[in-house]
Amino acid sequence: MFKFMCKSSHHFRFASIASPTHNLYFFQIQPFSSSLESNKNSPNQHSYAVTYLINSCGFSPEKALSASKYVKFETPDKPDSVLEFFKNHGFTQTHISTIVRTFPPVLLSDPEKTLLPKLEFLKSKGFSSTDVAGIVSASATLLKRSLEKVIIPSFDFFNNLLQSEERTLAAIKRSDALLLFDHQTHVTHNVEILREAGVSNANITFSLTNEPRAFMTSSDRFREVVKEVETMGFNPSSINFVLAVQFFRGMSKSTWEKKIEIYKKWGWSEDEILGAFKMRPWCMMASDDKITGVMDFLVNKMGLDASLVARRPKLISLSLEKRIVPRSAVYQVLLSKGLIKSDGISLATVLEPPEKWFLEKIVNRHKEEAPELLKLYQEKLDLAK
Repeated sequence: MFKFMCKSSHHFRFASIASPTHNLYFFQIQPFSSSLESNKNSPNQHSYAVTYLINSCGFSPEKALSASKYVKFETPDKPDSVLEFFKNHGFTQTHISTIVRTFPPVLLSDPEKTLLPKLEFLKSKGFSSTDVAGIVSASATLLKRSLEKVIIPSFDFFNNLLQSEERTLAAIKRSDALLLFDHQTHVTHNVEILREAGVSNANITFSLTNEPRAFMTSSDRFREVVKEVETMGFNPSSINFVLAVQFFRGMSKSTWEKKIEIYKKWGWSEDEILGAFKMRPWCMMASDDKITGVMDFLVNKMGLDASLVARRPKLISLSLEKRIVPRSAVYQVLLSKGLIKSDGISLATVLEPPEKWFLEKIVNRHKEEAPELLKLYQEKLDLAK
């Protein structure tokens, strides 16, 4: 008979497992934290919080045990009032669970004093109840920020900068972090860096509205990115200049080099890659799988020259399943029936325009000679759903 003693902050239990061939026993040490029963020796409030988080918030035992370090309560009154508050203000169960997982102390908040004023402020600025639930669940720590010292000043700062509450709302929906911290120092300096480079206020506003996170970096780093974009030959008056800044601000050098290698495997030269990037920065923002999938289909299945794709980089940005494959199927039928000629209307010309143009100029124009086109097109679209 052996006794094992372990001095630790954790409690353990022992399970004996008999060997089928020997009179030996192996002891399996199991942390009590893996079971609710293990919390019998824990303080009552600690055990209660764990049970509550599991039963009322959908936590796993492990997550509940971890979160219970930040919330101590012995009765359900306060946490129940918080959960009920969120439900009454349009938050779904998923929203609520996400908020509590991200910020467990919210369960000890005073709904009327702490939470309600922040929700009312957001709604007063034009956010719908659905918007508010999405913003708060995506950035639950917003609930512990001071309304007067952080949230309101941050909103006012971006509203003054963008000169439009509509644009400010759009920017916050894209990056709820705008309301979490005082961004004035970095953002103000970075806006000035773009102005010094010759970027118009309209393009700065566009960038700040659509990709506000690009401005939330140190001014030294931001200036380096702007210089790099200038060195590549981007025109500061072009919208592609700020798109390239956004791109380099969020991408590491290794990721950039990896994408270059992918395009090189398809025969693109470095000049073609740079030219495509300057023409359509989005072609370098696509995922590796997206780039490979589009190139494989266009080059290997549709017979396009890889260099042609380099000259029409917008093709890389198009959805393979919802745009390229369905329209290519229509194009092939028209070619096989002699209704169009490849030297007259190219595949790229068919793929790039908006839906209305494609239906009017390609599908409906030939509905008498090829009545099956619309059905074929719809079938391919359905496969993408």
